[in-house]
Amino acid sequence: MKKITTLLFLFVSVALSAQTDAKIYDIINAVSADRIKADVKRLTEFGTRNTFSDTISNTRGIGAARRWIKSEFESISKDCNNCIDVFYQKDFVTKKGNGRVPHDAWVVNVVAVQKGTKYPNKYVIMSGDIDSRASNTMDFTTDAPGANDNASGMAGTIEAARVLSKYKFESSIIYVGLSGEEQGLFGGAGLAKYAKENNWDIIGVLNNDMIGNIEGVDGVIDNRSFRIFSEPVPANESERKRRMRRFYGGEVDGISRQLARYIHKNVKTYMPEMNPMMIYRLDRFGRGGHHRPFNDLGFAGIRIMEAHENYTQQHQDIRTENGINYGDTFEHVNFPYAKKLTAVNAINLASLAWAPEAPKEVAIGGIVQASAKLKWSKVEGAKGYKIYWRDTTSPTWDYSRYVETTEFTLDGIVIDNFFFGVSAVSENGHESVVVFPNKIWR
Repeated sequence: MKKITTLLFLFVSVALSAQTDAKIYDIINAVSADRIKADVKRLTEFGTRNTFSDTISNTRGIGAARRWIKSEFESISKDCNNCIDVFYQKDFVTKKGNGRVPHDAWVVNVVAVQKGTKYPNKYVIMSGDIDSRASNTMDFTTDAPGANDNASGMAGTIEAARVLSKYKFESSIIYVGLSGEEQGLFGGAGLAKYAKENNWDIIGVLNNDMIGNIEGVDGVIDNRSFRIFSEPVPANESERKRRMRRFYGGEVDGISRQLARYIHKNVKTYMPEMNPMMIYRLDRFGRGGHHRPFNDLGFAGIRIMEAHENYTQQHQDIRTENGINYGDTFEHVNFPYAKKLTAVNAINLASLAWAPEAPKEVAIGGIVQASAKLKWSKVEGAKGYKIYWRDTTSPTWDYSRYVETTEFTLDGIVIDNFFFGVSAVSENGHESVVVFPNKIWR
């Protein structure tokens, strides 16, 4: 009887670990390259979307662009019986102390919130940038269509809202257009501060900045690969946590890095044709994106973007020099690729919003023992949990064990040779982000 029970347990463990949700494939198939194309085209038609451009005109400038974005979110909400709350969130930015601000102005974000049924104050966020720029970031009158940077990310965010508004989720999803990115990440900083002041419990921020280019300045053409940038540990962590890492590890296991691993694993499961590249860096070398202000306040956030950039099409006045066509124009965007990266976002937003909460506490023990032991806080609504472990040099969680208890001993797995984590698993197989141990079990 004991042998039969053990075999049954192993069968259930394998079945659950291999389980996929057919709705995720439906979400992938529902994303439309044609709708993304139409939205990118519309955004380029505002001439310039520089944050400090015209706000009065109905046809040109940042004001017209953000009003159009808001109207698109409102139309999506109307189609789902007002399931999305749409509003402006804004902060006043002045020239004083800001070298990239040509004049005082409101930096206005467009926020669309699809409330969760069980955890309405838990949020997973997808962002794109509304604004564009010419060669000179202070130039707010010259045409700057910003087709790939970043109408592609903004259009992808709108499209994700169209697709996911057809479903209900336990946690809330936010789709947001952020402004002021090119002048100093003002929009992200404003929304992150707003989230902190309103006690939002943020699961993760998926910042999309340039998701439509497949031909790099290096000559590589690649419509399968994309990058996931993530910082190793929170920027605002305590000195105590920093000291503990010297003895217990975790140098590459902060909350943003776990979010990156989650996306990597989910894409490998549901979109195996794609090549997600985890980049162990906050952003490109010496550069920044709108996930950073959230990271600064201790929220998990990553950047999703194309693998091969073309710098002749970024931050450039439209012109031809030495036979090279400069400018971020519509014809350079590859919409089937933008569709793929939009689907990458949509399936991860859905998976995270359908998943249980992550365990708040994970304790680990087994010092100078032949086995590693873990115990964690119970999660309401979780059917079970997955214990993950990996070699200390591996970028991904490579081994796992499904259990339905809140503590377990991994016999023969020496604590010194691996890193460990625990996620909560729902009835339909959706998992929370993995939680790295935050307590020692003695």
